[in-house]
Amino acid sequence: MAKIMVVDDNPEITAVIKMTLEAEGHSVTTASSGDECLKRLYSGEKPELILLDVMMPDLDGWEVSRKIRNNEKLKDIIICILTAKTTTMDSLMSLESAHANWHLNKPISRVKLIETVDWLLEG
Repeated sequence: MAKIMVVDDNPEITAVIKMTLEAEGHSVTTASSGDECLKRLYSGEKPELILLDVMMPDLDGWEVSRKIRNNEKLKDIIICILTAKTTTMDSLMSLESAHANWHLNKPISRVKLIETVDWLLEG
């Protein structure tokens, strides 16, 4: 299956998502901040998909997404913003300004998470 990175500063959320996706056969790593995510990507880790929270203490997820898109070696990684920011403007920010592939609202059901991840990976 796929290599997936979950980036969220809430360890409970990352643990649940990791467990859910690993049960589906995916290889899942986690990062607790935007800085940690970027450091690992810049050092050679390259997941097929990143599930990326927006509200984090250092870099927000939108800024992380823009940095990934502006890097030639990383720009093809699928990015799904997974956030509690649920307005239409938030979705537009994810898709148009941060250039993410998709925007999902928290909380998310296990079924919706799996369906969306499968859909994004089929791409």
